[in-house]
Parts: sequence; C-alpha cells; structure tokens
Amino acid sequence: MHAPSTAIQGRPWVGRLDGALGLLVEVPAAVLVLAEVIVLFAGVVARFVLHAPLVWSDELSSILFLWLAMFGAAVALRRGEHMRMTAVVSSAGPQGAALLEAVATGACLVFLAMVLYPAWDFASEEAAVTTPALGISNAWRAAALPVGLALMTLFAVLRLLKYATFRHSVQALVAVGAIAFAFWLCKPLFEDLGRLNLLVFFVGVVAGCVFAGIPIGFAFGLGTFGYIALATDAPLLVIVGRMDEGMSHLILLAVPLFVFLGLLIEMTGMARAMVAFLAGLLGHARGGLSYVLVGAMYLVSGISGSKAADMAAIAPALFPEMKQRGADDGELVALLAATGAQTETVPPSLVLITIGSVTGVSIAALFTGGLLPALVLGLFLCGVVWFRYRQEDLSHVKRVTWKEVGKLFAIAAPALALPFVIRAAVVEGVATATEVSTLGIAYAIVAGLLVYRQFDWKRLGPMLVATASLSGAILFIIGTATAMAWGLTQSGFSRSLAEMMGSLPGGAPMFLAVSIVAFVLLGSVLEGIPAIVLLGPLLFPIARQLGIHEVHYAIVVVLSMGLGLFAPPLGVGYYAACAIGRVNPDRGIRPIVGYMVALLLGTILVAAVPWLSIGFL
Repeated sequence: MHAPSTAIQGRPWVGRLDGALGLLVEVPAAVLVLAEVIVLFAGVVARFVLHAPLVWSDELSSILFLWLAMFGAAVALRRGEHMRMTAVVSSAGPQGAALLEAVATGACLVFLAMVLYPAWDFASEEAAVTTPALGISNAWRAAALPVGLALMTLFAVLRLLKYATFRHSVQALVAVGAIAFAFWLCKPLFEDLGRLNLLVFFVGVVAGCVFAGIPIGFAFGLGTFGYIALATDAPLLVIVGRMDEGMSHLILLAVPLFVFLGLLIEMTGMARAMVAFLAGLLGHARGGLSYVLVGAMYLVSGISGSKAADMAAIAPALFPEMKQRGADDGELVALLAATGAQTETVPPSLVLITIGSVTGVSIAALFTGGLLPALVLGLFLCGVVWFRYRQEDLSHVKRVTWKEVGKLFAIAAPALALPFVIRAAVVEGVATATEVSTLGIAYAIVAGLLVYRQFDWKRLGPMLVATASLSGAILFIIGTATAMAWGLTQSGFSRSLAEMMGSLPGGAPMFLAVSIVAFVLLGSVLEGIPAIVLLGPLLFPIARQLGIHEVHYAIVVVLSMGLGLFAPPLGVGYYAACAIGRVNPDRGIRPIVGYMVALLLGTILVAAVPWLSIGFL
C-alpha cells in the first residue's frame, strides 16, 4: 500500500495531527525493536557464556514481540507500506486510481472496525491467564491486539482525510458499506451453501479485494471475517485468537531482527566492501560485473533475510559502474530481480523461517538445504549472462592487479565471514535461528565501528522505524493468513485438498509439478509469505505422505514462489527491484524473460534431484 504523492490541500491540521500521532507510535516501535535485540542477545550470552540461562527472556520477548507486530502494522498503514497488488490501480487513470485508493483505505477501515470489539473481548479473557516465568497477567501481551487495531483505525481515518477528496471518501465508504450490507442480507443464503462458501469468501472476496488494491493482509482478514460471521456459527473471537497465534510464534522474531541486520550491513559499508572485492576479482571478464551482482546477492542474502534490503545494499554499489560500461538499465534491473528470486533459499531467508514456523520443519535443516539449490540457480543465471555478454568490448576496462585484489579481500574479509558465522551459530547450536540474528547485529555494529569506521548514528532511529514497519506488514499478513487457514481447515477443505492432491496420477513427480505451478501463480499475486502461511500447513502433510522429504519440498516451494514474486507483470518483487534501481518497469520486462526461463529450468532440476536440497543434511 503506497501513499499517494500529494495530500489534499486545505487540511493542514490533518497533517499536523498525523505527524504527532505518527511520532507517538514510531518511537515506541523503534524502542521495541531495540529492546528485542537486547533481550535476545542477553539470553544468548547468559546461556552460552555464563551458563546461567535467563528463564524469563523468551516470555518477555514474546510479550514485546506482539506489541512490536501491532505497532509496526500501524506504522506501515500510516506510511502506506502494507503489501498489495497495484496493477489494476495503476492502470485506472488518475481519477480512478484516486477512488480505488480511497476504497482500499475504506475497506481497511471497515475490517478494523469489525474486528476491534472481538480483539478487546479476547484481551479481556486473557486477563485470567498468568504467564509461568514472569507471573503476570497475559492481558499485558494480549492488549497489544486491541491497542494496535485501534491505532490502525485512527490512521486509516487520517489517511482518508489526508489523501482523499471529500467526494472520493464518501463514494468509497458508501461502496464498501453497501457491499458489506449486501453480504449481511445474504446470510440466510450463505448458511445453505455449505462448502460453496469457500469459493465465495476465500476466492471471490479475497481475490476481488487483492485485485482492487486492498492490502493483502486486510484482504485475507475481510474474506475470513465474512466466512466466519456469515457462513458459520463460530464466535468472532476465533479470528483474533488465530491472528494472535499466527503472529506469536517466537521463531518469527527473526523477521524484524534480520531486516534490521540487512539495513545495518548497508549502513556500515560491509555490503560495499564485499561488492568491491568481487568486482576486483571478476570485473575484467566479459559480463564480469553481472557475475559480481549474482555473487554479491548470494553473499548478502546470507546476512539479511529481506530481499528488499539485499537489493538496496547491492544496486547502488554496482549499477553506476555497470552503466558506465554501457549496460542497459533494463538489463540491470532484470538481473537484479532475477537474483532476488534465485537467492530466496539462502539462509537466513525470512520465507524459510516462516515455513519452519508454520509447518514444524527444522530451521537448521532448511538453512543447510537452501544453499546449494540457490547456487545451482545462480549458475543458470550466469549461463544467460555469458551468452548475452560474450561479445562485450572490454578494451577500456583496466584489469585490477592480484595485489589490489588481495587488498580488497583483506578489507572485505570481516564482511565475507558474517554469513558463515550466522550459519555456523545455528547449525552448531550456539543460538537459535531467532537469537543468531542478534549475534549478527552485534558483529555488524563492532565491524562498522572498529573495522570500517562507518556508523551513522543519525540513521539508527529511521532504520529501527523502517524495521518495525516492514516487520509489522509481514506479521499482520501472517496473522490474518493464519486465521484464513484455520477457516479452510475447519471447513474440511484441507482434507479434500489432501485427497485430491494425493490421488493425482503420477504420484510424487506430478505433485511437485502441480506445486511448482501453484506457487509460481500464488507468488505473483499474494507474495511469498502469505502463500506459505496459507498453503504450507495444508500441502506439507501431503508431501510427507507421498514420500517427499519435507526440506526438499520446502526448497522447491520457495524457489517456485520466488519465480512468481519477481516475474512481471504481477510480481511485487520485480517492481521493488525497479524502484531500488530507479528504472522504469517497462525497460526490464523483455530482458527478464531469459532469466526467468533459466530460473524455471533450475527449479525443475532442483525438484528432479532431491540430493541438491538434502544431500548435506
């Protein structure tokens, strides 16, 4: 969800109020990110160094985490950073786009208003529960839900006042209200439809909302609320309970911490040092800097878990030099997007962490299994690079001496070591996948201060807020997707899906082929994490029944999802790459086709050869 470029004139008080309230939410959100880093790092030190575990650290982290998720979601709504599909909105013309923006905000407002009281009710019931380690009421944690939803409601109202005309606001609210009222009138009809309601709410309503530009998390929420309220007898409290369950997995704490780590390596110059070394090593070869881009994304992805953070760290360091060599900007952004898809399985991938959270697959095994498949896809991309640049004129390029390469390696060595430190800490049991991010953060801070002498303290606050915003957007999607998955499971859909997928002719190979197609399509529309949360719990048990190793299946699913996520015209990741590279999206559509074909072939190879995913487990 993106903020319109200009605010409505004549309402300066709205901007002032929005700014003041924004500050009141952003400061606590930033503090919560910092608090999580400190608490988890203290837990690692106490357990591994002092051999005196802090029994309360996980419990305190869980309480702070839900507040961080809800405050972050509120910040994301205020900033217009919730993930959504904008293809229809962008093609609607100025007036149509403005109206659809207002409709999207109005739909968010309606969902928040409907779920606010059940959230309050849920928090009230949790007051009777006492936490085992801290001995306090669980209401301290659960209160984050109604407070966060109330803040989002307030920011949605301010967003309408700030960016929508009075006419568009009225039209949007009337349209959304009329649709909601029409659904309520049809409640007796829905009660008789049985499983057809799944098509109405989880296909019709959700797809309609997504294509209308309503943020994905809210689209899931509207579909789920409609299904539970109008087609079942389940209490509305269930929606909030499932949202809480989805957002409260402690393993998901890795999401904000690795996002922050990605921002840190860019700010401290660690990413730039790695790129400089690779450029010195390969820059003299035909297509050399394109190989550097592939290699740099692979390395940086081993530090950050966020593709946007990875691309933002690499592109500014490489693109200017590549353009000086005459590279087409469309070609550059196409390769950047392709490497985003290629490195989706490089640990500590947020998508792998999410899979582990919702399916119970070992995070350490996923981290080990994801390295080689990403390398295989990287080789396929390098094949395309070789073909396209085989005639490149390098007469004007000065070759870097081996002495200079050695010097660049010495400078980059601390940065190059970080991905291996992170992986070793998880595999050797020094820290969990959640805690290891704090070790990476501490390492990056020390390296930035003592080695690279680059640490801009003024950027720390905005980086913490940006971390909270992106994390809140991701976690809100996970929460509403978890509620939606619960609705699908209770309806018996998961059992029917298992029977259908399990009875496909061709057994495991056909199941893998169907999964590749399904996740390419879902990745292009829903983005990766929502698709994983929604279908992971349904499809992974089927894969096990068919004898497919769960780590192998996870890697195939993530690679397929990455293909859809970074493929135009719908893939959101592609447009993120264009925004980071400051290139018109139209320029990259033609060059990216070859890279996407290469990635698809690589994914098929990984699916066909399980050893690539599980050979080193």
